Amino acid sequence: MTDFRSIDAATGQPVGEPFAVHGPTDVDAACAAAEEAFDVYRATSREERAVFLDKIGAEIMAIGDELIEAAMRESGLPRARLEGERGRTVGQLGLFAKVLRAGAYLQVRIDPAMPDRQPLPRPDLRLRMVPLGPVAVFGASNFPLAFSTAGGDTASALAAGCPVVVKGHPAHPQTGALVAAAIERAVEACGLPKGVFSHLTGPSNELGAALVRDPRIAAVGFTGSRAGGLALVKIAQERPVPIPVYAEMSSINPVVLMPEALKARGAALGTAFVGSLTMGAGQFCTNPGLLLAIEGEGLDAFVEAARTALPEAAAQTMLTPGIHAAYTKGTETLASHDKVETVAQGKVGEGITAGRAAFFQTTAEAFLADETLGHEVFGASSILVRCRDEAELTAVLKAAEGQLTATIQMDEGDTDMAARLVPVLERKAGRILANGWPTGVEVAHAMVHGGPFPSTSDARTTSVGSLAIDRYLRPVSYQNLSAALLPQDLKDEAAGTLPRRVDGQPG
Repeated sequence: MTDFRSIDAATGQPVGEPFAVHGPTDVDAACAAAEEAFDVYRATSREERAVFLDKIGAEIMAIGDELIEAAMRESGLPRARLEGERGRTVGQLGLFAKVLRAGAYLQVRIDPAMPDRQPLPRPDLRLRMVPLGPVAVFGASNFPLAFSTAGGDTASALAAGCPVVVKGHPAHPQTGALVAAAIERAVEACGLPKGVFSHLTGPSNELGAALVRDPRIAAVGFTGSRAGGLALVKIAQERPVPIPVYAEMSSINPVVLMPEALKARGAALGTAFVGSLTMGAGQFCTNPGLLLAIEGEGLDAFVEAARTALPEAAAQTMLTPGIHAAYTKGTETLASHDKVETVAQGKVGEGITAGRAAFFQTTAEAFLADETLGHEVFGASSILVRCRDEAELTAVLKAAEGQLTATIQMDEGDTDMAARLVPVLERKAGRILANGWPTGVEVAHAMVHGGPFPSTSDARTTSVGSLAIDRYLRPVSYQNLSAALLPQDLKDEAAGTLPRRVDGQPG
């Protein structure tokens, strides 16, 4: 195969001109250019990189409606959603520009020499974070802008001082090409080496595998399936020099419906749940795919409200035929399970990729006996686990896999029980919510979009928020270097220009 086509998500038909399929020679050229650009790019000032990120955002906005229309066609997502996602993409770039200008991410630490200390003198020690090297980024299917070519992985890696080689998602090649061209224009406008950014396209898994195997790649950012993420982790660990893979993979985001909340507003919660479940055809990594509740007053009202609301939910175009097929298989498997009841389903759609929402329920005993009931069904599918008491609910939470989010729907009378559950949820999730729904991720300094395996491959990190830059940095300590050899940010005259700790104290 020498080229491939963009596919209309609604019809499954190819549209537009063909795109080149890149191969091993292209991977080698992109990685060589990234390696050549690395030392030049990492030596740029924080302000120069901040200007570069802002310029990328401006170039993306300058594409105008062409970008939104391409993303709509290739993803099946509505205009309003994609316009918001474009704003989030530009906002992420702006956030990391601010992170660069503030400088705290460098974690500068200085322990001045103590030549007279007894029994041994202390040397002069200075520490800062430095970029890892060229980073491979994999575009995601469900966020063709915010988690793709110029998404959070790319923005944070570029901010850290790392060149980026993007493996564009094959489901939206036109969208990716438009954004890649915008980044390339920003590279040229800022006078940076061309190897700071490269964009590879093609439908095969081998293209991504070749990229991760390349010895010049120093880290990987990935958003996608558990199978895809684990395949890349395996490749990265089998290299002669293993590298970190920051993969966001699988999460069903449990929502605990507390007793007093159900008593007070069970029906309202049921209706709100359906709205969250069906948002974006359920194709959010934070979709509420698991509900837990204790049998009691208000639970039946919740179920009946969902049973009433869900059949009115229109089927929505899913991202790709493959994703639709996997979703259909997953919901059919749940529907045929002898310990699972189908509560309600949404409307049947007409398009070949129209996803019909589905809501199921089971008992805690059945859930604990069959771990497959806790596996992700990517799309608008969710299962309610009905528990006999708090002990059984806690047992279900402890048995669940690692998650991106965990939510508590509670009223004031639930506080004591919630307090007992929070330590359990801390061990299971990267973000804990109260009285909300997990769909939607704020791009902010305090955000964590990560969690224990299998939600991510490294629970110590986040792919959203300013801490995402830490994935592509490592600490270096400088001992007894003269002022002439020290990096500018570690010199004495740099005091006051960025946050630093001196002898462990802010200074």
